[in-house]
Amino acid sequence: MTEAQDRVRAQYGKVGDAYVRSRGHAGGNDLERMLALAEPQLTDTLLDIATGGGHVARVLGPHVGNVIASDLTPEMLDHAIPYLREQGLPNVERLVADAQDLPLDDASVDIVTCRIAPHHFPDPAAFVAEVARVLRPGGRFLLVDSTVPEGPAGDFFNAYETVRDPSHVRSLTVDEWSGLLERNGFRIGTAEPFRKRHEFDDWTTRMQVSGEDRDRLQAMMRDAGEEVHAVFEVAFDPDTGAVTSWIDTKTLFAATR
Repeated sequence: MTEAQDRVRAQYGKVGDAYVRSRGHAGGNDLERMLALAEPQLTDTLLDIATGGGHVARVLGPHVGNVIASDLTPEMLDHAIPYLREQGLPNVERLVADAQDLPLDDASVDIVTCRIAPHHFPDPAAFVAEVARVLRPGGRFLLVDSTVPEGPAGDFFNAYETVRDPSHVRSLTVDEWSGLLERNGFRIGTAEPFRKRHEFDDWTTRMQVSGEDRDRLQAMMRDAGEEVHAVFEVAFDPDTGAVTSWIDTKTLFAATR
């Protein structure tokens, strides 16, 4: 594994239960849109890459024949698989796997999903190529991740996320993702933005951020300037001046192989 992948395992191995219980990850309009755009059939096999708390598998699982819930971090699956079975999904297979090197045959799955995870992947191009390899002709790929604007605001976002989560590699722009998909033979049906609010306390507590780094994140956001404050709709406590929340953009790509 790469150093970046080692950081992912180290970081997420200790917070798996928090991601199963996270209301921000368990809900969202993007999940219902993923279900609608995937057009799942009971004959389909679904591969959910970087399943995390298992929330995509929970939503799509009842509508397909088989679910492969994969994650690089075994401890995440230790929490996600029992959760999915408690939700009434007996058709779930556990797979510890690198998203950039999947241990699956060519053209072996009908739907691939990956939600709010690729910013951890060291090589997004290798990830998209692997998805293209394992999908059957006509297979559907539903990708959701944080996307950033070009320029200083996007650079700030990536630097800010890395302080909270050292396993963060980089969030891409919409154009970068579109280029990767098209170069790997995908036809993009839609690219839909979703704005998501992050409450500062929950956002840092879920990742077990130290007090020192919380203070650093507060200072970074306060000092980021008007452009960043506007792009991310930053909210401050009127009495203390502390950052209380901010909003980023997740983009849902629906593509066909």
